[in-house]
Amino acid sequence: MNVTDRPRFAPRWLELRERADAVARAPELLHPLLEWMSAQSAPAGPPGSSGGLVIRDLGCGTGSMGRWLTVRLPGPQHWILHDLDPLLLAHAGARMPVTAADGTPVDATTRRGDLATLTADDLAGTSLVTASALLDLLTREEVEALAEACVDAGCPVLLALSVAGHVELTPPDPLDAAITDAFNDHQRRTDQGRALLGPDAVAAAVAAFERRGATVVVRPSPWRLDCAESALTAEWLRGWVGAAVAQRPELGPEAVTYLHRRLEECAAGELSVAVHHTDLLALPGPSSGSAG
Repeated sequence: MNVTDRPRFAPRWLELRERADAVARAPELLHPLLEWMSAQSAPAGPPGSSGGLVIRDLGCGTGSMGRWLTVRLPGPQHWILHDLDPLLLAHAGARMPVTAADGTPVDATTRRGDLATLTADDLAGTSLVTASALLDLLTREEVEALAEACVDAGCPVLLALSVAGHVELTPPDPLDAAITDAFNDHQRRTDQGRALLGPDAVAAAVAAFERRGATVVVRPSPWRLDCAESALTAEWLRGWVGAAVAQRPELGPEAVTYLHRRLEECAAGELSVAVHHTDLLALPGPSSGSAG
């Protein structure tokens, strides 16, 4: 697959959502992850190092996952930031923290390429694979390949903020359900020959990892947006309704009125939105009883 085949994301949108992402992520998944890591032999560090965690961030965007996770993990860390967009890679690499939770050093390198081509051999020596808001953009075949590569490499995986296909808007509106259904269908669309999983991605990933003997833990990670996040809420509304109309053009005239009404409520501080996501942790090997 050519590196130009996948969608690009505007840095402004990624920056706008970073605070909401940070609040939404499920930090309780770090406990079983750290327990699993402590039970393993000391991980191999990057070439030329004396140890530490090697973490691959797939589809890193502007690096928000790295900025969130680095300061929550102890010990020296070497991050390998993967993305297709060289501008996003430059942005992510320049803004990575330089110390871990315990003050030990952190460094990062960037790598442009397609995550769908990663193999177990590529992941040799990797302590953790992570990604944020990526899983739902994959196909079933890509999820299977990712699970196979990670499990065969004995590498845990933390996949955050995958869309769950459910939103709650307050106050409710009669058109909410139709927009939600159309948006979910858009997330499942076939794009340049790729049948995206959208809100079905977490279930597909759970099945793919468990079929290969991994222990999987999932936790909710919803955005909860109110007047404090009005800029993000307005941008999300435009994208959400726009995708719904792209999928079902017959919604067009009614959806335009709906969007205008919702944006007015947002500007007036009268709208709150819960956008549901799911975080997933997959640990190689069967459960020891502490991961669930």
